[in-house]
Amino acid sequence: MATVLICRRFPRLSRVTTFSTTAKCKAEGGSNKSKQKKEENPETANTGTESAATIQLLNPLDYRVSYNPSAYTKSRAASQQYTARSNGQAFGDTFTSPGAAQVQQMFSTDSSPQALPPIGNALPKPKSIPLLKQTVSEQRSAAQTKEEAEKDKKEMHDSKEDPRMFQKGRPEYRSLSYDKFEPTETLPLEECDLILHSVAIHKDRQSPGTITDYFRRLSCLPVEKHAALVSEIRFNILCRSAVKNIRLFSTSDLIDILKACVRLAVPSTHPLLNACENEFCRRVWDMNLDQLLLVADYWRCLERSVPSYLSILFSYANMHWKDLTLPQFVQLIYIIGEGRRSPADLTQKMESMILKYLDSFTLEEMGAVCLGLFKSLSGISEHVMRKIAYRVSLEMENMSTYALVNVLKMLRYTRMDYLPLMKELGKVIPTRIPTVNIQGIMHITLTCSSLHYFDEGIMAAVAMSLPSKVTYCRSKDAAKFLWSFGCLDYEPPNEEEFYSTLIEQMHRKLHEFRKFPEHLLTGLLGLAFVKRFPEELIDYALRHEFVQKTRSSKYELKKDLFTLGKSVEIECPSYQGNRLPPQFYEEVTEMVLNFAEKEIYVRPEIVEATSLLESMLGGPEYVKNHMILPHTRSSDLEVHLAMDGHPIPFSLKDPITDKKLKDIGVSLTDDLMTQLIKGRSNNQSPVQLEKEARTPSQEREVQTPHAGDHAVLSGGALIADARLQVEPKSGLCLEAPPSLTVNRQPQGVKLAIQVSNRNHYCYCSKRLLGLHCLKRRQLRQLGYVVVELPFWEWFPLLKRTRLEKLSYLHYKVFDPALLSRAG
Repeated sequence: MATVLICRRFPRLSRVTTFSTTAKCKAEGGSNKSKQKKEENPETANTGTESAATIQLLNPLDYRVSYNPSAYTKSRAASQQYTARSNGQAFGDTFTSPGAAQVQQMFSTDSSPQALPPIGNALPKPKSIPLLKQTVSEQRSAAQTKEEAEKDKKEMHDSKEDPRMFQKGRPEYRSLSYDKFEPTETLPLEECDLILHSVAIHKDRQSPGTITDYFRRLSCLPVEKHAALVSEIRFNILCRSAVKNIRLFSTSDLIDILKACVRLAVPSTHPLLNACENEFCRRVWDMNLDQLLLVADYWRCLERSVPSYLSILFSYANMHWKDLTLPQFVQLIYIIGEGRRSPADLTQKMESMILKYLDSFTLEEMGAVCLGLFKSLSGISEHVMRKIAYRVSLEMENMSTYALVNVLKMLRYTRMDYLPLMKELGKVIPTRIPTVNIQGIMHITLTCSSLHYFDEGIMAAVAMSLPSKVTYCRSKDAAKFLWSFGCLDYEPPNEEEFYSTLIEQMHRKLHEFRKFPEHLLTGLLGLAFVKRFPEELIDYALRHEFVQKTRSSKYELKKDLFTLGKSVEIECPSYQGNRLPPQFYEEVTEMVLNFAEKEIYVRPEIVEATSLLESMLGGPEYVKNHMILPHTRSSDLEVHLAMDGHPIPFSLKDPITDKKLKDIGVSLTDDLMTQLIKGRSNNQSPVQLEKEARTPSQEREVQTPHAGDHAVLSGGALIADARLQVEPKSGLCLEAPPSLTVNRQPQGVKLAIQVSNRNHYCYCSKRLLGLHCLKRRQLRQLGYVVVELPFWEWFPLLKRTRLEKLSYLHYKVFDPALLSRAG
């Protein structure tokens, strides 16, 4: 049973919850299951911590919490822990099977009986319960068990069979793929014994036709007898006969033998399969494309690595690609995806074939094509992806969720934001969410966050459905959910239940993070974005042993550790757990700053703002273009002002309070500022305004805007005949507004000026992303006043006159409200 003590904040009182959760492991299956659990996780078997996991969220500064344990007593239906299936072995990669060593064992029908529970553990039936009550209770228990089993079935993702659903859509696929549901006449056990007896007598003297016939017939045994047959010594005599006569079989007979091996689930490393692979590689150029694709499908079903065969198949397809029929092409894409490798010389030809058959694909085939491209990491042009997205957006209601999720995966991989599809997704998917399995929900959520697309209907539906499904989450799923919600800075209506159940699941999956350290950091960063810091998980992530494991990850995790460690230092002063060493911070800081020097500080919108601020304030010593918080990975223009409004230089110890600001010759009027800030933007989205300041070549730069930001405005963001009151006043200096001179205080105010771009915000909105919410929150906590030059204002100004830009910056920097807030 689980004991939960939670301190809950009232809605909107703060962004942080401090709570402690002790989740005790259930006694499922007695000592046998406990023993099994230790075997599955030997690293934690002796730590003494398996029976309990403690979660404590740190209470950052300036937040009140309230204690309300009854708010979370609503029980959820118990569901069996779902052991996540593996994603399936890519049959283009190495695969070994422990069952291969058993092929020489003697056939035996003996089986060890199942251990019965000790009599002492059996609960006696209470004699005082009436028979009717007992019957009702049993019926209710059986119904509940059936309901849970049905739920488990829905949540199970079959990575081997689910991607093959498209094959049911056309009869042509019967000649290209294995059909596990093909009707067969069951072979009686007596006939099986007669065949095996004949094999034992004649041994190596059977003809190729007889051997093939025996394989066909034996593969029709009842499924429950297959394992026993494969380990039968007489069956292996038959296999040796096939190997000996391998070159005497016709191609169709050899294909039938391989099909029999699929039905019988012969281990992928069986010697017969080795001989079959070599022979098929030798015969490729004498086979037709249907046969080649069928054999490749059999290898996939056997989960056998056949890189040589696939390479020859791809070469064959490359030579005959113009002759590919639609089913052949889709099956080829499926094979490419399952092999996890993309033949470079086929990529462009695949695009032309997609365009050729685009209007003829079924929706399931469309999903299969996208999944194959996604799995093989095949690049695809934006033009082709837009064509796919356009068709899907028109027919989404008729598309299965599985096929739709596969399209979303490819959309995410190409980082293409096709708004009509995403809007249609917001209409179609929320009502489906409760019936989608947890991995499908994760991919939908991750697509939204990866494309920075916020749809509250989708996110709320996910949040409401997830708590009852959370036990089916893999470590990866839980981490991606936390990241997605944090990235979009969305706290759902059921935020406390949503976050507490996910954090509990992260604890339950702690052993998986040893193998996949990136998932733990992903989840913790997502939590940090929304100001949640589970102490025990953070302590685990920052310990030396875990940091060492991150070095062996295929991902670069130093910057994630850097962001997490520094965020904890700033926002959780009471934290007493592990910390990253100073030399680690120095190393990563240097790496981040080197990148910033080359890629961030030199961006046109930042260079222009820096230059104009220097001119306005009196010189470069008054503006510092750097990263105040390197762990947040974006730059700041830092300006210090005395409380009387005068700038304070960075290069001198004593502020020059009598420094006069340079006259820029502009009188600030309400009309001018309205035009500078609003211009024609009343009917334009932030993205539309930024696009006006970009060239077409720069419009697709998702992460880093470059020189195109200075492109000529189409029509301009400001009216051409704006009534600017430009009045040169030689000999006079532009003073700070009088209101800035009141309440003189020696400490002054530190401004952290943010030159934002659209990648700091959700797509087509002014909703700030989680990382930048975290940055601004921490800047304020360190005493900075955050001033933003939002891209929907600053980018259109980049091609306006110098005086207009200076007027805008003066308005932003010398806003009287800034000093009043600081004071």
